Amino acid sequence: MVNIRSLDPSASPLDYYGSELRRLREAAGLKQAQLGDIIFCAASLIGQIETARKVPTRDFSERVDAALNTGGVFSRLVGLVLRSQLPVWFQAYAEMEARATYISSFQAQIVDGLLQTEVYARALLGVRGEEGLDGKVAARMERQRILERSEPPLMWVVMSEAALHQEVGGREVMRNQLAHLLELRHREWVKVQILPFEVGAHVGLLGSFNLLRFEKDPDLIYTEDFIQGHMTANPQAIREGSSRYDHLQAAALSVEDSVARIARVMEERYGQHPGPDGRAVA
Repeated sequence: MVNIRSLDPSASPLDYYGSELRRLREAAGLKQAQLGDIIFCAASLIGQIETARKVPTRDFSERVDAALNTGGVFSRLVGLVLRSQLPVWFQAYAEMEARATYISSFQAQIVDGLLQTEVYARALLGVRGEEGLDGKVAARMERQRILERSEPPLMWVVMSEAALHQEVGGREVMRNQLAHLLELRHREWVKVQILPFEVGAHVGLLGSFNLLRFEKDPDLIYTEDFIQGHMTANPQAIREGSSRYDHLQAAALSVEDSVARIARVMEERYGQHPGPDGRAVA
């Protein structure tokens, strides 16, 4: 078992968070169980976070801030903690993504990470095992906070129809994910276009990629292989990526027709279907 007194606060953002939680809890004269009663969680959860064995959520952090009257210390720290749960090679991209004013995404097989529901993300990230899964999911949900800002980036996603049919997590998970995509049509700053199967061969078959644009900094293009991600501001790469994205947008359904395609797939593939007794079930 980890000895909390041996934790090195400088070892990681998670260790620092845990040591500060313990320090401020004890300064308030509270035992773990007492703080747990105040913020409606088990004392064991507080112990796990204090020993850096579990990743805190934003909701937990906000409740601790209120209980200990910290002035928002943990709400600020949790962003660093969750960012540290991302793969090391992805962290630089996540930082640039958070600064971008315009995000253009092409997804060949799955729903873009910024548009995923929590259960879809959990099913996707858990394919190779459960170790550290809570932290990975929390980190992905934290990335989505950029779309909740008062001035969010404009996000335009072209998504292969394959992403709608690739069943991740089961029928219910997919139905809820597609329903979430439909709800996004009410957001002025998020646009989704579906690249339908009937297009046939297209320039996106070579793989997914993202383009980031900024107010003052050079544009960036981001791609991934099965090992890690690659980000570059090389002008030739930007021109090639922009050209490919323009072709994909032109070939994709309009935003309005994309809504209809998502709704059709949701109902036909993941909607009501006969159960074992012959009755229709959702």
